[in-house]
Amino acid sequence: MTDNEIIELCRKGDRDAFNLLMQKHQDRVFGMAYSLLSDYEDAKDASQEIFIKVYKSISSFKGQSAFTTWLYVICRNVCNDILRKRQKNGNIVLSLDDDESDNNPLNEIKSDAPSPEEQAELSETQKAVWDAINSLKLEHREILIYSDMQQLSYEEVAQILKCPVGTVKSRLNRARNALRKKLSDKRELFS
Repeated sequence: MTDNEIIELCRKGDRDAFNLLMQKHQDRVFGMAYSLLSDYEDAKDASQEIFIKVYKSISSFKGQSAFTTWLYVICRNVCNDILRKRQKNGNIVLSLDDDESDNNPLNEIKSDAPSPEEQAELSETQKAVWDAINSLKLEHREILIYSDMQQLSYEEVAQILKCPVGTVKSRLNRARNALRKKLSDKRELFS
């Protein structure tokens, strides 16, 4: 069943259809929230809030863009609200590696049975990349997540960020350069 078919059922009040829609997109939403917020609990809370907003406003989805684009706009807005509250409250933003719990997705390395050495090297590389991404300005971190991690098209990113495609391309270039600069002293991890 396509998103549009599920959405039509949701508009008719079918809760099972909404649950299906939520199940279909919950990992993506959580991943996006976690990438933007760098905090597992905040990402869980944001994911719940995002789906509540989707549920309440599903009838306003006009279908002029892909459902996922509309969903990412909601995700971005909710995450930005959380980041503003953090800043207002003076909360310190932790990096991904500060969460040593089993809930941290970076603690699980999914591959075809790598050797312990390969696993340690991958973990170190992954940590270095995430640390570098998390140290970027939100504008750069966000565009890297949408374009490179979520693999959205320039047009989809432009819709989410409400800016021209040319702006997306130039921001993405600046973000990649900033990331490259942050990782330049860790070249041995990437050779």
